[in-house]
Amino acid sequence: MSKPAKSQWNFGELFPTEQTRRVLSVSELTTQVKRLLEKQIGSVWVSGEITNFRLQGGSGHIYFTLKDAGAQLSCVLFRNEAVPHRELMQDGQKVLLQGEVTVYEARGQYQMLVRAVELQGVGALQLKFEQLKQKLAAEGLFATERKRALPRYPQCIGLVTSATGAAIRDVLHVIQRRHPGLEIILVPCRVQGDGAAREIAAAIRLLNEFQSAIDLILVTRGGGSLEDLWAFNEEAVARAIFESELPVVSAVGHEIDFTIADFVADLRAATPSVAAEIITEGMFASRGFVASVAEAMSFHARRGLEQARENFDTTAQRLAQVHPKRWLAEQAQRLDDLHDSLLRCARQGAREQRMTWQNLVARLRLVRPGQ
Repeated sequence: MSKPAKSQWNFGELFPTEQTRRVLSVSELTTQVKRLLEKQIGSVWVSGEITNFRLQGGSGHIYFTLKDAGAQLSCVLFRNEAVPHRELMQDGQKVLLQGEVTVYEARGQYQMLVRAVELQGVGALQLKFEQLKQKLAAEGLFATERKRALPRYPQCIGLVTSATGAAIRDVLHVIQRRHPGLEIILVPCRVQGDGAAREIAAAIRLLNEFQSAIDLILVTRGGGSLEDLWAFNEEAVARAIFESELPVVSAVGHEIDFTIADFVADLRAATPSVAAEIITEGMFASRGFVASVAEAMSFHARRGLEQARENFDTTAQRLAQVHPKRWLAEQAQRLDDLHDSLLRCARQGAREQRMTWQNLVARLRLVRPGQ
């Protein structure tokens, strides 16, 4: 009969031979396991993703689970541990933890007592973002009083973006629709990845060498993750925008995205399309004003012409009424009326006279019958 394989844990080695049959209580066993873990494992570094994050309201302690694809580990971060950036910890955060592995005897559960936390992935970038933001703000790079107004009627702008990205298509589409006469000088560059920040900063400085011909600079790219947009959070880009003699508009990502470049720029636009609308607003509004004025002038010209025609017709009628020819015609008509009236009166008088003579003759005949 073959001898059974030796297990990983040899309880005969754990406990002396004379104690192998000793019955341990749960507490005793848990205590011994705890001591063994603390002695054999000690302080370690462990990487993973935070889940089941919970801040205990009363005590201020933080409880969470650290997991990877194959296992999970309960963790505790006590309130009195001087761990920086604990406020950035949350579910889904990738972290690197340092601490001691032990057993929480009340539940017989092994766990890690966290002594140090280092953020990884997006969390590390977020921390870097906040640190640089605080540094530059302290230096005055975000100060409102240093921001310049954009020219109302720009004739030429410098464009810093990728020549093949969605941002340039959006910008060109809006400008073509609203201000087709606007000249654009494109300095193509990478907008993400290693070296992108240096290219963006160099493009801004290059456009400043032609500031006599350029009215402003638009720095832009489409949306993406924090890692995709990171070039616009680099100090080199922030310094280049701050040192620019030309006003700078920053339009990076979507409306909810904010970068260091947005804080330093003279104006931040929510999207590339919105930036193009802001830049062309003066000219677009002027075109609309001119069109409305032209329409108003045409309307008033038509109204004026109609009024003038009405006044002309009225005046012509009045002139026709007082024209000498009209007066002479009226006088001639009046003369004819008088002539006719005289004739009627004469005829009437003659008839009356005749009748009077006839009456007298008849009366004479009556008084002188033989005559």
